[in-house]
Amino acid sequence: MSREQYLIPITHKGKTILTSVGSTIYENSTSNADNSMFRAGYVPAGYDHRPDLISNLFYGNSDNWWTVMEINGLSDPFESLNIQDEVRLPNG
Repeated sequence: MSREQYLIPITHKGKTILTSVGSTIYENSTSNADNSMFRAGYVPAGYDHRPDLISNLFYGNSDNWWTVMEINGLSDPFESLNIQDEVRLPNG
């Protein structure tokens, strides 16, 4: 998959969003981000491969599932987000 700039539509739970997961725009913006903007979390048992459940656990709703994926530079929840993996979560 090309790392060129792009936006792709992702449909999850009946909602469609445009995301820049894997784009050079995202890679450049997060690599220069101040680490104080993020906190560490860990994928608990039963939440592996489920960005929607991780979002619900840390943010109180599943709508931010794509944020978990994008902040951590992940494009495939079926191959990532394993039990006890460390994930970056934005503060606030």
